[in-house]
Amino acid sequence: MNPCDNRKRGFWAGRCKSFTYAWAGIKALFSLEHNAQFHLGAAVIVVIAGFLFNISGAEWTAVILCIAGMFMAEGFNTAIEELADYACRGEKHPAIGKVKDVAAGAVLMMAVGSVAVGLVIFLPKIIDLLR
Repeated sequence: MNPCDNRKRGFWAGRCKSFTYAWAGIKALFSLEHNAQFHLGAAVIVVIAGFLFNISGAEWTAVILCIAGMFMAEGFNTAIEELADYACRGEKHPAIGKVKDVAAGAVLMMAVGSVAVGLVIFLPKIIDLLR
């Protein structure tokens, strides 16, 4: 019996369907949003740097949380923008503009925090390498 068989209306079928929707959202985020693609590229570079510099478990934890946080912030920002644009149907509205600005600001705050974490972890290692 396949737990993802949607003909069954039980618990597992519902969970499988939820994962299907979530995966579709992830694919849409990374295929359509340029900022998410940029953050994905940055995440790949940071992970490679983590292996090259042999960062500690605690440092990996911080890096993973920053990467996940960036993707979450981008996802929430994209969802808010899509919903706001749909609700306004192309018309400008000050309240919607403010909502979109706040969501974009949250992404920027996460990015600045992630860069700070990256500097704390990698800058001393880079300086040691250059000595």
